[in-house]
Amino acid sequence: MATETSNDPKSVYDFTLKDAKGNHLDLATYKGKVLLIVNVASKCGMTNSNYVELNQLYDKYKLKGLYGFEILAFPSNQFGEEEPGTNDQILDFVCTRFKSEFPIFDKIEVNGENSAPLYKFLKSGKWGIFGDDIQWNFAKFLVDKDGQVVDRYYPTTSPLSLERDISKLLGVE
Repeated sequence: MATETSNDPKSVYDFTLKDAKGNHLDLATYKGKVLLIVNVASKCGMTNSNYVELNQLYDKYKLKGLYGFEILAFPSNQFGEEEPGTNDQILDFVCTRFKSEFPIFDKIEVNGENSAPLYKFLKSGKWGIFGDDIQWNFAKFLVDKDGQVVDRYYPTTSPLSLERDISKLLGVE
């Protein structure tokens, strides 16, 4: 599970998390990048459309040579048990079926008492329709180059509809 590296986090860069392979990854690695943080699931009705569009978004900026953008995917089994697999099964599914190249992290909880500290931070200033809880799989948070949450998007929001917001943060409108 994710671990908090600061008692009083000021940005997403204050967190160290485990990736899906069990390696600790300091989010400070992404300093200066625009981040799209998404809770994902393999068996959700929105899985295909979201992964396809997340890949298109990722590839678009990567092909333009804009490495200042990264997608961070966090599997969660909290909604309808739609991410029941192990981390290895999740990686296999995402990398084989969708050919995703963005980082996939350790499975976490995004709501409740055992919510990952990163998600507590993300939700602290950007509320959804039901307060700070994540409503379902594929909720999205857009984070600026300083590690601050600038917007929160509902699970039904198409990743491709975020291009204008991402481009603005990257300075490539």
